[in-house]
Amino acid sequence: MEGILPLMKQAGMTSHDCVFRLRKILKMKRIGHTGTLDPDVTGVLPICIGRATKVAEYITDAGKAYEGEVTIGFSTTTEDASGEVVNKRNVDRSIKRAEILDVLQQLTGEISQTPPMFSAVKVNGKRLYEYARQGIEVERPTRQVRIYKLELLDEREVFEGETISFRFRVSCSKGTYVRTLAVTIGEILGYPAHMSWLQRIQSSTMTLADCYTLAEIEKLAEDGKVEEALKPLEAGISHLPKYEISGKVAEKVKNGALLEIPSHLADEEGPIAVQLANGMVIAIYRKHPRKPGLLKPDKVLRNEF
Repeated sequence: MEGILPLMKQAGMTSHDCVFRLRKILKMKRIGHTGTLDPDVTGVLPICIGRATKVAEYITDAGKAYEGEVTIGFSTTTEDASGEVVNKRNVDRSIKRAEILDVLQQLTGEISQTPPMFSAVKVNGKRLYEYARQGIEVERPTRQVRIYKLELLDEREVFEGETISFRFRVSCSKGTYVRTLAVTIGEILGYPAHMSWLQRIQSSTMTLADCYTLAEIEKLAEDGKVEEALKPLEAGISHLPKYEISGKVAEKVKNGALLEIPSHLADEEGPIAVQLANGMVIAIYRKHPRKPGLLKPDKVLRNEF
């Protein structure tokens, strides 16, 4: 069995919990997820099965989209609803729609983020949440992320109350902390804030409409129909630029041959999907670091085609 299983992750489970459950349901070990979702977060979690585990990192690196809710008026230790309140200030004025839209516009494009203490980023070989649980705060690396689109999902013209909540939709690059984005929205408006709800609605090319719950997968497994839910590994890397080759060249590719960079891929710096005319991807290549004009294999996916 091989392919990508678009899982609808439920609240209260870690991404690892989902993999553990699926290993038991499918009775196989070669299963991996494509990027951590916090326990409180629901939504799209592509699961790679069998040979498709080879493309997990490329799915993880692809863009994501979320729908979330920011609550303005208090912040928490974890930047989401699961943490303890650390700073509270009642909203003492009306906030107009135009002001919120202006903030969202300011945060669209390339922005700097500092990962929250309760996150899986490693500092000195230890994950930040391990320091946080011990009450230790460490210096965290600032990273550049890209916000492709940030929309307000609320029709109100004026927002009032001691606390104010509104929903938003964001399309963003790998490494974006939506929790931190919610906190930043509040900071620009002049108040402490946190992310009160979040759902991932897209990962790579997979959306909520593609997803199956664990209960649905369990039923499919009982009926021997799990493969009906699987997408080919190509579905997870369809966002990558393509390099089509002949069957003759494919024989060399499976043995790790270098390839000349075609003109249409001359400006590509990231991974490239090398495929046959029928769309079957047999390898992932990158620019050779020491040999200009050549591509080297990053990963060979198939030896038979």
